Amino acid sequence: MNESFDIAAVTYDSTFTNSKIGELQRNLVHEHLIKILPINQKLDILEINCGTGHDAIWLANRGHRVIATDISLEMISIARSKQQNNNSNVKFEQLDINKLETFSSEHSFDLIFSDFGGLNCLSPNQLTQFFITAEKKLKPNGQIIGVIMPKHCIIENSYFIIKGDLKKAFRRNTNNAVMANVDGTDVATWYYDPKNIKKTTKNLFSIDKVAPIGFCIPPSYLEPFFKNKLRILRVLKNLDIFFNRFSFLSKYSDHYLISLSKK
Repeated sequence: MNESFDIAAVTYDSTFTNSKIGELQRNLVHEHLIKILPINQKLDILEINCGTGHDAIWLANRGHRVIATDISLEMISIARSKQQNNNSNVKFEQLDINKLETFSSEHSFDLIFSDFGGLNCLSPNQLTQFFITAEKKLKPNGQIIGVIMPKHCIIENSYFIIKGDLKKAFRRNTNNAVMANVDGTDVATWYYDPKNIKKTTKNLFSIDKVAPIGFCIPPSYLEPFFKNKLRILRVLKNLDIFFNRFSFLSKYSDHYLISLSKK
């Protein structure tokens, strides 16, 4: 899998991080993080599948101590190149999420964070093992915050139905792996609704918050259509801000944010 993301790393920022849709969806995630994370406390944070490091640097700039990891050495290399003034609050390290138990640090963590489908790279068995291992890496009352792709996305359904491609319209609605195209390379992807996460984590974590991300803002592969339609995107952004108070819409969005606390 690391080879796939090494290939994707070359264009990841241009196709997602710096895209209009990517920026809007990430801003929604950051607004939730601002509300969830304590204001006057600097946290020890472990980021899983950090990609090119945008979130890690944002968290570090807010004063948190961040160790950001990714299976792709190329992603890590790009992330390190973005560090300004040798920011000591953030460190980037290569790590396979499935080998989290081998990861050692000087301390446990207040928060384990994974943005934009990082946990969708795990099969159901791998996801279960991830939560078991992650719970041991957390401090008492520690949190996991994940941004996950559900089994349904109304905008995606509608887009492919209009195109007459019913197979793609409902491709997420399966318990099996789907080969998703990530910047020109296929990556095995599993989709999980909030209820799947709740069932998997019920003995280890309690759910604090579930919120839709991208109920109205479209998936990033529609960037070519929307990039010059900024007025429409602004309307969709405002609609997303309005609808993100309705947690039941999470299972119909491009992504959703879920916050869990260690029992």
